[in-house]
Amino acid sequence: MKVFAFSLCSPSAAPDLVLRLPALMLAVLLAGPGRADECDQLPMPSVTVNRLDENITVSNQYSYRELTHLGATLAPAGRQVLGLTRGKAVARFTTRTPLYIDRTGRWECASPQISVSFGLSPMTVYVAKEFREGSCAYREIYQHELRHVKAYRDHLNRIEKEVSDMLNQRFATGGPWRGPAGQAQERLQRELEDRWLPYIRRAINRVDQAQALIDTPEEYARVSNSCNGEISRRTRQ
Repeated sequence: MKVFAFSLCSPSAAPDLVLRLPALMLAVLLAGPGRADECDQLPMPSVTVNRLDENITVSNQYSYRELTHLGATLAPAGRQVLGLTRGKAVARFTTRTPLYIDRTGRWECASPQISVSFGLSPMTVYVAKEFREGSCAYREIYQHELRHVKAYRDHLNRIEKEVSDMLNQRFATGGPWRGPAGQAQERLQRELEDRWLPYIRRAINRVDQAQALIDTPEEYARVSNSCNGEISRRTRQ
């Protein structure tokens, strides 16, 4: 029997989410008596969300025994892995934070401008090297893996609006942040790391539910018996 599996890690690395938070802080010092609230001169907080949609890489570098080892945590006992789709879950935040610091230096207003990119990068489809590219068996295995690729892309497309709505509700529904001077940037970074990276990780990992619906016993049997039994004969050898 065969298994075709999906995971959220690369062949050489564990699942990971990458945080990138270069902060550009712009101090806006407005002078002159009688001016309106200087914080109102800052831009409104904003959030931009970008879903990564990169091309897949196809590899034939591993034998089915090596793929079975790579997919050991996903494959039911005794099943061989002939094809595998793997990706590295990534979320990247970048921030730009215009500031106003009052003349006493005791308090500040800050307006976070947040950009987030998320997805699976890189993503690789592996077909066991025992199956020659262009052969019937190769096509069956590869087409099965493309179903996993589509499931992943459809899932990321579905959660894009969810991620955007959640981040906008948190960061872009009010005016500039107000508080003691020197705290806004640290507060923002801590919240992104402690709350929003884990949230995006959980959202991406929900793809496992869709992937499990593809790898059914019926699908294993269909692929195994395709191409006049070529796949079964090759693995029995």
